[in-house]
Amino acid sequence: MDDEVQQPENEVGTGMLAVFGRQLKLFRERAGMDRARFGSLTGYSASTIAAFEQGRRIPPPKFIDRADEALGAGGVLCASKEEVARAQYPAFFRDAAKLEAEAVELHVYDTHVVNGLLQTEDYTRALMGMRRPLLDEATIEQRVAARLARQEIFDRWPSPLLSFVMEEPAIRRPLGGDQVWRGQLEQLLLLGQKRNVELQVMPLEREDNAGVDGAFTLLMPRQGTPVGYLEVQGRSTLVMERDALHALSARYGIIRAQALTPRESLAFVEKLLGER
Repeated sequence: MDDEVQQPENEVGTGMLAVFGRQLKLFRERAGMDRARFGSLTGYSASTIAAFEQGRRIPPPKFIDRADEALGAGGVLCASKEEVARAQYPAFFRDAAKLEAEAVELHVYDTHVVNGLLQTEDYTRALMGMRRPLLDEATIEQRVAARLARQEIFDRWPSPLLSFVMEEPAIRRPLGGDQVWRGQLEQLLLLGQKRNVELQVMPLEREDNAGVDGAFTLLMPRQGTPVGYLEVQGRSTLVMERDALHALSARYGIIRAQALTPRESLAFVEKLLGER
């Protein structure tokens, strides 16, 4: 059964962050500390502590560890780390982010922009700045940090198998300007040389393309069944029904066969860099 997620884009100040913030404030007050004193112990300003307590900023894991120890919380704050971390992502992506972090294989087909796992910091920031309605600066920085943190998947051991097929327009579009675009192409060349990564380009000149229905991702967990992920306009769907998964898997195989090979694709990216 498909599990469609249709939730608010930005939940800072509500939900899990608000609960964690209230717990943090209670433990701080119980310890008899003001925000300035607590901040000096954890390495953060009093204003940042206030933002954490009010659910306006997402506390990083290292802060939660320090806070739990400094306040004598006995592991209560640390127990919330996973859920707090999930809050750094837009609501529609949280379930997929957890699956992605645990996947042993990831197969991705993208049509409009370079996939988030492959993006440079500048490219990601440029994309976030183009969102409409506009995102505030704090949310942009939060989303950039969260996207970059996902890229730890490339250094994980055992290494997951990662394959990406990108439509040519996705890598030709100079989002953020020429310098940002060139940096992004250079990033693709670097990541494409990793042994567990295969990058492929679907050229515009192809007369046959099995990806006409749009972008999708296949996630293969270490245990359990594969999961498909579809995303559009701030809404997402997790695909778990067997026949639908078989269709996505077959489609991805055809798309890969129609695209340039990984070696040809890296040469294609190098050629793009040489054109400007």
